Amino acid sequence: MLRRQENGSTLMSQVAVRRSLAKGTAAVLLTSLIVTVPTTASAKDTTADQAAAAAAISEWNEIAQKTLLADTTKAIPEDFLYMGFVHAAVYNAVVGIEGRYQPYRFRAKAPQGASSQAAAVAAAHKVLLEYSADAQHANLDASYTASLAKIPDGDTETRGVTFGELAADTLIKQRADDGRNAAAIKFTQQPAPGVWRPTPAPTTPPNLSPFAVPWLGSVTPLLVKSSDQFGEPGTPPKVTSAQYAKEFNEVKALGSLNSTKRTTKQTDTAKFYSGNGLVQFNTALRDQVSVRKLDIVDAARMFAAVNMSLADGIISIWHAKYLYSFWRPITAIQLAKTDGNPATTADPSWQPMLATPPYPDYVSGYSGLIGAFTRALRETFHTQNLKITFISTAVPNVTRFYHSEKAACQEVVDARVWLGIHFRTADVRGARMGQQVADWALDHYFHPVGQP
Repeated sequence: MLRRQENGSTLMSQVAVRRSLAKGTAAVLLTSLIVTVPTTASAKDTTADQAAAAAAISEWNEIAQKTLLADTTKAIPEDFLYMGFVHAAVYNAVVGIEGRYQPYRFRAKAPQGASSQAAAVAAAHKVLLEYSADAQHANLDASYTASLAKIPDGDTETRGVTFGELAADTLIKQRADDGRNAAAIKFTQQPAPGVWRPTPAPTTPPNLSPFAVPWLGSVTPLLVKSSDQFGEPGTPPKVTSAQYAKEFNEVKALGSLNSTKRTTKQTDTAKFYSGNGLVQFNTALRDQVSVRKLDIVDAARMFAAVNMSLADGIISIWHAKYLYSFWRPITAIQLAKTDGNPATTADPSWQPMLATPPYPDYVSGYSGLIGAFTRALRETFHTQNLKITFISTAVPNVTRFYHSEKAACQEVVDARVWLGIHFRTADVRGARMGQQVADWALDHYFHPVGQP
């Protein structure tokens, strides 16, 4: 099955873009959204203790993750967008009842005594039903029934469900006509030195996959003002420059399939970050709930702050990819005789360690997402000690632990070069872009009630 390569590893070189892009044209999300107003916390959730309530947030994060991965109608980069939708609704459902933090574009008053746990479950379920393929609905309904069975029947549960569904409906209405699946947005640039063009996908026989989901960079973000607010970091190095030649020769030597220059340690790091980023990041968030002993409110806030930053990160990244359309190392190295740079030498048989995903080099998706992830986590908890444990879908039963944002970002930046799929500038600027997105998001949203 053709699915998954780059933000997560294979984020998508295996993707033969399965999604039909025929659902209408891009449009600007209605700006007449309701201003956030803190709601007064009603009765504390009396249906379960705080640990069980917080566990419901993690449970539905994992359900959302599995649902999105199983949905073959979507390409991997889209998964980050829809995970952001899920947690936006869950966050509103929870803080709308419990208070403490300002809701996200939602001002409905929760009924007295509503269960925030039931509200979170209902919100996640309804958003996933809206945006997932029909084949996923039976599993979602079964999970929904099982989750509600953990909550005592009665008015508390019923009121929570009703409020959670309202939070979901509000989010769904806000995201109508937001530019998703705009068929009018196509990649039309003609091949030239430095310009991206399709590269062979790892299929039998090999095929040239077109630019995957080119409309993604034109989707209205959840938090930042627009996709170009941080999605235009400046042009990549010119192919005739000394900087380009330096990066060209680095990835040519260290990122080749059979490199003799790459160390075992470098190879291990590269492989670790060649899996699915959605799984990697959200598994780490579920671990944070346990490590930091979060209650349902802080768990809902963390999942929303990070996943909504990731959603805006992927939109900004795709804006840059479409705008700059810079070629990948495999194309650059095989066609180096056309670049006009005397410091580069062509190798028509060169292949990267990891199959190249079907979209441009600049900026790097995985690097942008690690920047957004670590910065959002840092700002959510106001700490430099991130306590991140990452798993890898590409290297089972291996984990990596990070205290600092810098260390985590640096390993991903290096890994994408050593995999042979990015020039270093694409990774460095991608990581910085993700950090800028998350900084802005946390400066403007998820504040305590009463704080500007």
